[in-house]
Amino acid sequence: MKYRQAICVYCASSSQIDQSYINAAFHLGQAIADSGHEMVCGAGHSGLMGAIINGVLNKNGVAIGVIPQFMVDNKWHHPHLSELIITPDMHSRKEKMAQMSKASIAMPGGCGTLEELLEIITWRQLGLYNGNIVILNLNNYFDPLLKMLDKAIDNGFMKADHKNIWQVATSVKQAVELAIENDIKPISCKY
Repeated sequence: MKYRQAICVYCASSSQIDQSYINAAFHLGQAIADSGHEMVCGAGHSGLMGAIINGVLNKNGVAIGVIPQFMVDNKWHHPHLSELIITPDMHSRKEKMAQMSKASIAMPGGCGTLEELLEIITWRQLGLYNGNIVILNLNNYFDPLLKMLDKAIDNGFMKADHKNIWQVATSVKQAVELAIENDIKPISCKY
């Protein structure tokens, strides 16, 4: 497998959301393209996924979509991706996206996005993923999750240095800067 320097973006495919989130996703796609990095995401044609792909393509960047076959069969994929990678299942999709990326950015989303974010945090905690992880906390969307992660640390379910696994951004510009910075904070993987 060819290693890529893509920035992976986890985000919602729902189109029933406030336009400000869609605008932010489009601008995030543009900013990733401007940074010279490829962008990899779940390949969806709607919601934040569709907007981020459109933003990358608007700046002539490379938008790679990774999607399971059943979603292709349902025509849920974006029709203008630079590259479409089809996987047999959801787990393979997430694994492929992680393998292709040097960093991950989580935008607001539902259960799928939250699950992807928590899984990549867990992989980093276990030493299975070494990229930067950025939580793009638009409109304070992730405040309850960040509070829960702090509670897990306060109650001994996570080590204090595990808070170095992720960084929080409040703007698109800051998210891309944190994703591409080379200073990855060390964490303890021992239990």
